[in-house]
Amino acid sequence: MRKTQRFTFQKIFSSPLKPSLMRPRPFRAYSFVPFSPLAMLDPTILTIGGIVLGTAIIERILERWGVIDLVDQFAKVMRFILPVTFYSALIYFFATFMF
Repeated sequence: MRKTQRFTFQKIFSSPLKPSLMRPRPFRAYSFVPFSPLAMLDPTILTIGGIVLGTAIIERILERWGVIDLVDQFAKVMRFILPVTFYSALIYFFATFMF
């Protein structure tokens, strides 16, 4: 009969399971995204701002051409649309901005 050899668990897996004596160096990561003014360059906000600016430019051009009736209609509509647009963009900005 053959003799059976026995191996202990510690003998087989002795070297890789030893805990390392060195502690890992602390790693600090900093993020400047919330403090960056570039974070405000959201395409949605820029599109809304561009539409409002374009409407204001069109209103000024119509005023120079002397079409006062159409300018008055623009002013009546903008009196309602501008505050709604501003507060909607402000709510959208704070809802999607990471703090």
